[in-house]
Amino acid sequence: MLNRMEMVRIFCAAAESGSFREAASRLGISPQGVTRAVQALESELGEPLFHRNTRQVHITAFGEGYAQQARLALEQFDALFRAHRAEAEFSGRIGITAPQAIGQRYLVPFLQPLMAAHPALQFDLRLDDQMTDAVEAQIDIGIRVGLIKDRRYVARSLAAVPMCVVASPALINTLGAPGALSELDNFPLSVLMDRKNGRPWPWLFADGHSFLPKQPALICDDAETELRALLSGSGFGQIPAYLAAPYVQAGRLQTVLAAYAPPPWELFIYRPQQGPVSQRVRLVFDHLKQAFSDPARFPQTL
Repeated sequence: MLNRMEMVRIFCAAAESGSFREAASRLGISPQGVTRAVQALESELGEPLFHRNTRQVHITAFGEGYAQQARLALEQFDALFRAHRAEAEFSGRIGITAPQAIGQRYLVPFLQPLMAAHPALQFDLRLDDQMTDAVEAQIDIGIRVGLIKDRRYVARSLAAVPMCVVASPALINTLGAPGALSELDNFPLSVLMDRKNGRPWPWLFADGHSFLPKQPALICDDAETELRALLSGSGFGQIPAYLAAPYVQAGRLQTVLAAYAPPPWELFIYRPQQGPVSQRVRLVFDHLKQAFSDPARFPQTL
């Protein structure tokens, strides 16, 4: 059974989020847990805090006033501990996983300001293109492209990840460029291998179409190696915009078949659902969420 302080904290999260589901994700509990806490607090107070129907919730006038008082009370309560805990909160290990290319190109630079500001933090990075077991690897925060269906994680979509077919201008000047998907096999192509099962990743296009080169000129299992090969003029390849964008803008790569581009994938940040979230993890989680959501820092278009 929740104590009064826990009920008030959950209520404040719901009031700030405007949604029981969003509050549940922030707190790492179930939406039903938020509902039960709010109902228990309403019983304690004898007043409704939210107007609820099957589609949405709206805070009541009483709930608005109570939320203001509750935030002040929680702030005063937390202040009793903050001064003594501040130093410890921003020290210690933080396990982070991300795909290799994102880790090398974006994660490390994004973390550098935190490293400088909080030298007592220890960042343990596990760069892997496959989903890392958070428990086994002691992961606190993960970055991943694609769906995260595991309910053990709290996940947030941060950015679009468009896929594009590119090649060097020199190669296009020499061979021309495919104008349709049916022409692709007439050109030197690259494929990226899935390290988990040893199979090539298919190229994806609009309307659910996919394509697998019949005789690729390059087969490799590392996105950075494939990118370097494309820059050198070795062939055409389909790569994510976060890798291609700097080189397209610099004129070192050109896009082709843009009309056939598939719907963009999504970049997610996630953390384990279970247990309380330490202040150091929340600091890094919020910092990375802001950095990866910024299209000026993490390209989402070409």
